[in-house]
Formats: sequence, C-alpha cells, structure tokens
Amino acid sequence: MYNSSKFLKATVAVTFTVALLAAPLALAEDPHGKESLDASATKTVTGEVVDMMCYVDHNATGDKHSTCAAKCIKGGGPVGIVSEGKAYLIVGDHKPMNDQLAEHAGKTVTVKGKMAERGGIAMLENAEIVKQ
Repeated sequence: MYNSSKFLKATVAVTFTVALLAAPLALAEDPHGKESLDASATKTVTGEVVDMMCYVDHNATGDKHSTCAAKCIKGGGPVGIVSEGKAYLIVGDHKPMNDQLAEHAGKTVTVKGKMAERGGIAMLENAEIVKQ
C-alpha cells in the first residue's frame, strides 16, 4: 500500500538537498540580473548608422535607404550601427541618441560606449560619437 507520509518526507528531503546544492550557484549570480560591466567592457565601433526596424526587417542599409532611415530614427525608432556584419543597438546615457545620429543615417561613424550583450542583442550604452 502507498504511504503518503513517507513519500512527502522523502520529497521534502530531496527538495531541501537540491536547494542546498544550488545555493552557491544562486549567490554567484548578479543579484540585479545584469552582467557586470567594467572599464574593460568599453568598445569602439565604426560602422553604418541604421534604423534597426528596417535593418532587421529587410536588411535596409546604404545611401538608397538613408532618407527613410533618418525619418525612422527622428521618429523615435531604435537606432543602431552595423559593423562587420554585426548590429549594435546604440543608447546614450540612459536615453536615446536619435537626435545626434539621425543626420548620419546611412553614413559611417565611430561610436564608443560600454558593451553589453544578452539574448543575441548587442548594445553600446552610454555611447558617444567619436568620429563622424
């Protein structure tokens, strides 16, 4: 016959043991859920300024798309830089850089900022334009 009391005690014991074994791993993670960024995470990227919506949707780049890209960026669409086949979302000091980058849509610029990457998305934050 099935003894539910023994089963419950065994389940609690196993759960407690697993929790104890996993505790060091949980404590090692960043409590804020962010990867820590330090000075070594600073990156300089030279590439084409793109509006991320059209770039991701239909690979829109270059002079032929610069007017549309500038309009999308000025309208508040996400702005990025494409360099060597990799796209970077560009963000200023916790705010968009659309006003500064819209005039450079379809052109090459150099931007420097803190590199962060998660879930396949690369971002330069606290970015500043180094060379236009």
